[in-house]
Amino acid sequence: MVEGFLLAPPSIHVSSIPSATLRQSSAIYGKKEARAQGNERKNKTERVRKTKDDVIEVEAVVVEGLPNAMFRCAIDGAPESQEPILATISGKIRKNFVKILVGDKVLIELSPYDLTRGRITFRYR
Repeated sequence: MVEGFLLAPPSIHVSSIPSATLRQSSAIYGKKEARAQGNERKNKTERVRKTKDDVIEVEAVVVEGLPNAMFRCAIDGAPESQEPILATISGKIRKNFVKILVGDKVLIELSPYDLTRGRITFRYR
């Protein structure tokens, strides 16, 4: 025996396991139930999102469209003396070709390091 290595116990042969047990543990078992759960999730109108620890999320309105998918956005409820945020489009919105126009209400993630820049993560309908 080589030092530092443990030998694994002898493996169980497949022929010794009843066939009914093998059928239940296969990847196909439970496929209809999984599809039903997926369909329930698709029919929901509420958006389910993962929460991030280090970002600040605010709702804003797009004030100006700039080149390279950049936008100036004004935060809802902020005084008019506050300068608008420079925001870019997140990857999922870019990938799914979501169009953002001036006047759209959007959700922006702000970095705690620079509160004047953000990422548009959602466009409200």
